[in-house]
Amino acid sequence: MKLVVNGEQVNCGDGLTVNKLLVEQNVKMPDMVSVELNGKILKRNEFETTALKEGDKLEFLYFMGGGERKD
Repeated sequence: MKLVVNGEQVNCGDGLTVNKLLVEQNVKMPDMVSVELNGKILKRNEFETTALKEGDKLEFLYFMGGGERKD
């Protein structure tokens, strides 16, 4: 099955869920990643049940905080 992940085409096995794809793609800090599937941000509880299909487009998003405040 072909997917587009973060703008790059990848070949994956069939029957993947979002959680399984995160493992297959060796995503660092999977507990900290947000996933956009075909333009829609998924809720974390949907990762295990959302089956992927040929041609899906996914973006793995990390939201970072911090920095130094300048007064």
